[in-house]
Amino acid sequence: MSELPATELLPPPASGRTYAADRTVRLGDVDRDGDARLDAIARYLQDVATDDAIDAGLTTAMGWVVRRSLIRVTQPAVLNERVELTTYCTGSGPSWAERRTVIRGEDGAEIDGVSLWVQIDVETGRPTRLGDEFVAAYGEAAAGRKVSAKFQLDQLPTDGAVEVPFSFRVTDVDVFGHLNNAAQWALADELLQSNGFGRVGVGEVEFVTASQVEGTATARVDDEGFDAWYGADGTSSTVLRWRQMKLSSSGIGFS
Repeated sequence: MSELPATELLPPPASGRTYAADRTVRLGDVDRDGDARLDAIARYLQDVATDDAIDAGLTTAMGWVVRRSLIRVTQPAVLNERVELTTYCTGSGPSWAERRTVIRGEDGAEIDGVSLWVQIDVETGRPTRLGDEFVAAYGEAAAGRKVSAKFQLDQLPTDGAVEVPFSFRVTDVDVFGHLNNAAQWALADELLQSNGFGRVGVGEVEFVTASQVEGTATARVDDEGFDAWYGADGTSSTVLRWRQMKLSSSGIGFS
């Protein structure tokens, strides 16, 4: 039975491939307070995934797109902090794989991510089945765990959602002709900052269809966080959720 994708923050595998890389949080990655933005974190996850696939020798290294991601920020990374990213495969399906990434910083940054990536033909943009080279590189780490590609967030705006002023840029479009997955986290960051939420929390995003620059953003905001949708012509191409977390003597919990 397949498990829901990109929901669990699983530990590193007992055996099998892991890949580690360092990054320094730069000026273009942070907000006015010097904390790393969500779109910057998503870019780190995207880049280390590609670096790993290239290092593993996959001929399909550039042919992956994100379908769903979850990012948990327990302590934000800050300007000039050196962080280490460790990434590994935690499951797969016929044409997709789940990738977990752990980010820890020299100044205490603690960020965790998990994403569902779909392998595509870079010429047609259509999903392709995982092959022997994927199994050779990541099969041991995945340990036979199967994940589905099901969406889990509400695909259309719920009661109480209102239109919010926001637009993406032409420069957010990637080589596949749609908005890059990391760039789309900017909507979550816009809502986070404009509504006064802190950076300790859990964000989720699902890419329903290939998003374009032209579209409308709507959001439903409450004390716990927000749900947001971006799309056009009555359909959602991107769905986002953010939930605040609070620190207490018993650990981390939702507010």
